[in-house]
Amino acid sequence: MAENKNRDVAASILPLVGGAANVTSVVHCMTRLRLGLADRSLVQDEALKALPDVMGVVEDETYQIVLGPGKVARVTPEFEALVAEERAGAPAPAHTTTADDLAAQGAELRAARKAKNATPFKLFLRRIANIFVPLIPALIGCGIIAGINGLLVNLEWLPGVTPALAAIASGFMALIAVFVGYNTAKEFGGTPILGGAVAAIIVYAGVANVSAFGQKLSPGQGGVLGALGAAVLAVYVEKWCRKWVPEAVDVLVTPTLTVLVSGLVTIFGLMYVAGEVSTGIGTAANWLLDNTGAFAGLVLGGLFLPLVMLGLHQALIPIHTTLIEQQGYTVLLPILAMAGAGQVGCAIAVFKRLKHNKSIRTTIKSALPAGFLGVGEPLIYGVSLPLGRPFVTACVGGAAGGAFVGLFSMLGTKVGSTAIGPSGWALFPLLKGDHSLGTTCLIYGGGLLIGYAVGFLATYFFGFSKQMLSELNQDVDAGESPSARAEAVPASPEPARA
Repeated sequence: MAENKNRDVAASILPLVGGAANVTSVVHCMTRLRLGLADRSLVQDEALKALPDVMGVVEDETYQIVLGPGKVARVTPEFEALVAEERAGAPAPAHTTTADDLAAQGAELRAARKAKNATPFKLFLRRIANIFVPLIPALIGCGIIAGINGLLVNLEWLPGVTPALAAIASGFMALIAVFVGYNTAKEFGGTPILGGAVAAIIVYAGVANVSAFGQKLSPGQGGVLGALGAAVLAVYVEKWCRKWVPEAVDVLVTPTLTVLVSGLVTIFGLMYVAGEVSTGIGTAANWLLDNTGAFAGLVLGGLFLPLVMLGLHQALIPIHTTLIEQQGYTVLLPILAMAGAGQVGCAIAVFKRLKHNKSIRTTIKSALPAGFLGVGEPLIYGVSLPLGRPFVTACVGGAAGGAFVGLFSMLGTKVGSTAIGPSGWALFPLLKGDHSLGTTCLIYGGGLLIGYAVGFLATYFFGFSKQMLSELNQDVDAGESPSARAEAVPASPEPARA
């Protein structure tokens, strides 16, 4: 039954994005179905937003349909299957030039969008995200198991089982460099297994017998940053070999030279340099929160939503991963999660203020449960961002919650997360710090409550002008899109867009 439901969702989406002929690529992240489209004009945005399972849509380099965590992972395979079936059963085009015209038009649209919205820096960040995002499910699973194991150890329960749980939780992190190397080579156009092979050198125990820059190397030195650099180097060496090595010996020479050259540079250069950078990241994060915790939390919690809108939050993924690898948790994620708390408080205030707008209130009621669990897209794209000022007041709530959590770091109690991805209440099973689990959860929970409260109060009292209230606080049909209704209202100030 569940499979049929997921297939029904995919079947309802496909014709609204122009059918299989209009779909050039299909991937998904934690919450969104990301589609490459040949002709953007064929998409029926409002009809998509009206689908019960669609939480919102985002237009970026790809067309992104927000389905939520769990749901998107189940719908995507069904969508891919439907695309394949429709293409296989499609009749030959009546005009031989139609396919070429569509391809040319799609290329022009993609080129225009890239020139308008994509900078080299943002494209680079997307590549970095493509490397690390596939690792998030394993980070979450292992992080939760590590949390359960830590609780059992503290309670002195099941002593015969806890060593096995520790091995299960730690195995992935011990080899995460290999997975990063594999994904990096794949993303940059090389042979994935060669990227993994070079990155595996970093975690090989035998490197402890090698000295570089007058120091003995340590297994794992350089971590994920070293693995990323090693794999990128391997891709360039491999491409050079493919260009100059004769085809007759390519199968023997190219992989050998790729692993040898990249491996030597990794051992005698990258491991040491990346190790110093990784240590610097950990030291900087700790210093920042130890000495400027409240201010740092205010800035990070307040600016995280705009960073998400601009796509710049992807730059934080390797930093989170490095901190988890070094310290066992990232101290930044709980602070950044406060942005979602501000968003929830903002949405509740909008619900209270717009008592007669059935459309927006219906959207909020359906999106709030996901918001409490850290899935913020429905509230961002369906409520606060189209309205403008509430987006800013939501950021104020996030800043307050971040300042609260950061303050405790200054006072000597760090709050961290053993994985990245979840937020809101869903982050509780992944919490870890330098004090007891109870203390860590209380501080994080307190930050959420402050984020909710300040986001609510800031939005309730400052989120609407008199003109906005008069125009929005009307009996609007629940079938009308709140974003479409908000377009008629001047949003001041206008939030940043990606």
